[in-house]
Amino acid sequence: MDRRAWNEENSAEEEDHLSGALDTPMRPDAFVLSDEEKIEGITQHFTQIMHLLGLDLEDDSLKGTPRRVAKMYVNEIFDGLKPENRPVARLFENKYGYRQMLVERDITLYSSCEHHFVPIIGKAHVAYIPNEHVIGLSKLNRIVQYFGRRPQVQERLTRQIAQELRDVLKTENVAVLIEADHLCVMSRGVNDVSSSTITSEYSGLFEQEGYRLEFLQSVRHNK
Repeated sequence: MDRRAWNEENSAEEEDHLSGALDTPMRPDAFVLSDEEKIEGITQHFTQIMHLLGLDLEDDSLKGTPRRVAKMYVNEIFDGLKPENRPVARLFENKYGYRQMLVERDITLYSSCEHHFVPIIGKAHVAYIPNEHVIGLSKLNRIVQYFGRRPQVQERLTRQIAQELRDVLKTENVAVLIEADHLCVMSRGVNDVSSSTITSEYSGLFEQEGYRLEFLQSVRHNK
């Protein structure tokens, strides 16, 4: 492919990258099949993909790969597509009257680029200012992981996490910052291994410069 054609193709990808709503695009019949039926179907299709690539599926190292990939897709890296896996966020009464910023930083994030199905790897930092209730700290991590475990674009992922926190905590005072490396940039296309992507979402008090700066200073501070 010449440079002009490559630029045109990637410009179209950029336009697609900016489109879409807050919800992950799903078909109405997304949950008609059982997990095992999905695994069986993906196994068959991935077998065909490997066959078309010219791989020898009789080889001991490869013959189990289609089913391994299918199980990984359904039960692991895309299990955030299943509504039943949504974290149940138990709230606790804010007995201490804590009204300052609570920050959970450096939450490990694994996701997948929905344009090429390759990994997005990074860190999420989240914060909120509580009202009458607080949330268990591990649930903040689980919310990030749940929305990460599906085909994603980073902008949507950032907004989904922020909206979930607002809904669960019943407060608008929420901040989310994601720093991530995209293998669709690093391992293909421009092959740029040094760049990273940062996205953020601020609402409520975090729209004010003072609160936003305090949050950013908290997540940038060295351990």
